Amino acid sequence: MTQQPFSRPGAVDLSGLASTTPAQDASFGGPADAAPAQGRSAGSYTVEVDEQIFQSVLEASMTAPVVLVFYSASRAPESVTYAGDVSTVVEEYDGRFLLGRVDIDKNPQIAQALQVAQVPLLYILLDGRPVTQPIPGALSLEELRTVFQQLGQQLTTQGIGGRHKPNALGGAVATEDGDEPAMDPRYAPAQDALERGDIDAAVAEYEKLIASNPADSEAAAGLAMAKVLQRTQGVDLNAARAAAAAAPDDVEAQTLVADLDLLGGHVEDSFLRLVELVRRTSGDERNKAREHLLGLFAAVGNDDERVLKGRQSLASALF
Repeated sequence: MTQQPFSRPGAVDLSGLASTTPAQDASFGGPADAAPAQGRSAGSYTVEVDEQIFQSVLEASMTAPVVLVFYSASRAPESVTYAGDVSTVVEEYDGRFLLGRVDIDKNPQIAQALQVAQVPLLYILLDGRPVTQPIPGALSLEELRTVFQQLGQQLTTQGIGGRHKPNALGGAVATEDGDEPAMDPRYAPAQDALERGDIDAAVAEYEKLIASNPADSEAAAGLAMAKVLQRTQGVDLNAARAAAAAAPDDVEAQTLVADLDLLGGHVEDSFLRLVELVRRTSGDERNKAREHLLGLFAAVGNDDERVLKGRQSLASALF
């Protein structure tokens, strides 16, 4: 399986779809007089999409990515199960993605607008536009998790950190820009470097901020995350996981996978991996694992509930 690069510019604008009149088309397997399904929650970050709520789903992609999975019980019964698998993976990311499940039997107009020729099919949207090539066919849960982990890493690299709110609009709605405080201009050079993919420059900018003010906790958190990105540049996820599985007490192998887990949104898994490594090791190896975990705590933020739990688990492992 080859993962398509996550790229924002140059995609097709879908916003015009919302202004069209709902209509059914027998070529997509739906009866001509069938009423569209109402948008409803299928999870904290999963919603069943119809023409009535499609515009809201597009708007949600203005802040954080939206995934669309197309399925059809009449054309490919297995695609219904696959849509459930995609939901399972999306829910693991606590709002980093919103999943819209589209039954093309009931919503042929959406399928036609996106030129859906087969099911199942995945679309990834950001800013109301597709940002990857469509991903056809049913992937396994493991393959889906790999796809979303890679997407999460690319999002972080591009400085895209928005999240969706749970259980709004029948599923979720992205956080509005007004809910977030304006960026401090001191951090703009580092953020700009992240957005253009120059991780080394971002590290250097954050280091300048800390040199001028060692008590700057936001700069410290930014530096910690930039260093995670720096360590994982060009790393093959599957090869890293295989190396870690083959050497469970190898600090370098385990810390690398912990970095990748963190970037992929699996924060608790990242922390747990290193807590258990601390528990199993001693001496310099244990200290390296502990210091690396403290760096990941800083990257996530010391006030984060997952960090507080992680610190408790680390203390238990140490003492």
